Amino acid sequence: MEKQINVNYIELASEDELAASDRALLQQAKDILYKAYAPYSNFLVAAVGRLKDGGTVAGTNQENASFPVGICAERVLLSTAAILHRNEMIETIAITYQNIDGDSSKPISPCGVCRQSLVEYEQRINGKIRLILAGESGKVIVLESASDLLPLSFGSSDML
Repeated sequence: MEKQINVNYIELASEDELAASDRALLQQAKDILYKAYAPYSNFLVAAVGRLKDGGTVAGTNQENASFPVGICAERVLLSTAAILHRNEMIETIAITYQNIDGDSSKPISPCGVCRQSLVEYEQRINGKIRLILAGESGKVIVLESASDLLPLSFGSSDML
């Protein structure tokens, strides 16, 4: 039997089409790009999440000469949220980047490890995390749930 998986998302021509609160969240992410530590890849990534109570939590990528030891901005954000805002709903995360050695004008999407982490965080808080994916300029992609990035995901129920 053949089945199909579809992912729905919104593609905007630019961040100007975002609601003011989403545009502000994306700007916060752009404003902290300088905090990324990426001396090897020159690929700076920042993520800022808006909590249900209106507060924010942020993360940037942190590289290491031993590449597998580094950590992505999304997982820094989730780890910080888990410690400082335990069980607080993250409603939206804006993710952006700056490629020092190349183009930064298209939306960026989380890596596979971060997709898994985002899906598990959604399960943990029993809610959806909306994602705003952007570069320094150009199109913006909005997904209603991080789970849309990882269909057929592996989770705790698979370990029973």
